[in-house]
Amino acid sequence: MSQPAYSERALLLTLAGIQFSHVLDFMIMMPLGPMLMSELGITTHQFGLLVASYSFSAAVSGLLAATFVDRFERKSLLLMVFLLFGLATLACALAPGYATLIAARCMAGAFGGVLGALIQTIVGDTIPYARRAKASSIVATAFSISTVAGVPLSLWLASLFHWRAPFIFIVVLVMLFLLVALRVLPELRHHLSREKRAHPFSDLFAVMRDGNHWRAMTLSALLIFAGFTVIPYITVYAVNNIAISQHDIAYIYLAGGAATLFTARLIGHYADLHGKMEVYRLVAFSAMLPLLLVTQIQSASLGWWLLCTTLFFVLVSGRFIPAMAIITSAAQPRLRGTFMSLNATVQSLAMGLAATLSGFIITQDTAGRIVGYQNVGYVAIVANLLGIWFVSRIVMHDAPANLPDVAPK
Repeated sequence: MSQPAYSERALLLTLAGIQFSHVLDFMIMMPLGPMLMSELGITTHQFGLLVASYSFSAAVSGLLAATFVDRFERKSLLLMVFLLFGLATLACALAPGYATLIAARCMAGAFGGVLGALIQTIVGDTIPYARRAKASSIVATAFSISTVAGVPLSLWLASLFHWRAPFIFIVVLVMLFLLVALRVLPELRHHLSREKRAHPFSDLFAVMRDGNHWRAMTLSALLIFAGFTVIPYITVYAVNNIAISQHDIAYIYLAGGAATLFTARLIGHYADLHGKMEVYRLVAFSAMLPLLLVTQIQSASLGWWLLCTTLFFVLVSGRFIPAMAIITSAAQPRLRGTFMSLNATVQSLAMGLAATLSGFIITQDTAGRIVGYQNVGYVAIVANLLGIWFVSRIVMHDAPANLPDVAPK
């Protein structure tokens, strides 16, 4: 039985709030890059490891979560993981140096990776296929609001106080959204089977035996690799090569976030109306332009750079809206939680590998300029083209039999 429109909207907005908290926690490391490299005295390789540590930890936790996530009621598990995530973020704020900061980032990644999978699982469990891309776009506004408001505010706090201040801000957000989620989210038990499972890994093995699940996870990895080889070093490249002032970095996120706040909903609407695969291909193909521009430009005014990065935010992040609707629908409903946890592992592993690879491809010359960023762009383009080719191999279980990729009008 479908939920009332108001409760469905409240559910999605609450999930978007939780998503906002952990997306901001992950995103803030990248614009803080120049500040962290200066204050902690670390190299580009060490900064790449600092970013990747979150992702590698999320990959491990996602794999572990895949063994138990479908055995618990969704709401209780989400609230517990969210609370632990908040404590790990507090540890980031209190970390006295580079080594302890990496350890704290690993803890935050361990819980943040599971959060992302649980949010997508709840969307898949509660929202019908015909509205799923639009629902994903509402949750995806967390990214937009994070970039348009969260990152600029966090950078302002960092410049006013210290690089630790943004993490304190995120902890406050976690406490606020925990209270909202406790009141708004419904209990979700329909996935729980009365039959006793043979062993703790039975669901995991069931997911891994399905070839369609593997194809969906491969698309996830290609999605991440096409963006995350480039994303961690955009700020460092802007400051050191394009000569954008550190104080102007917030405008990159403000403009990009403001644009995606509008375009995310449009992409979700058109994906539900005209076909998720077709819209994904169109957005992904268009994304190659900003991928090339951002990595190839050697000098630019602030206005031109903002135009390029805004296109990057809109199109590179926009690919995820139809793609996540496709990936979520590729799972067998009974195993969706396990599948999404395993998918989160694949995404996190791809994220960590992409950031690490980029850190080894690029170097800094004696003047501090980034060298080799153009090669990173070529890697991203290849991964993006592979994703465009690969998406047609995925079967969506929830799609209507007569119109497998287009919502009924």
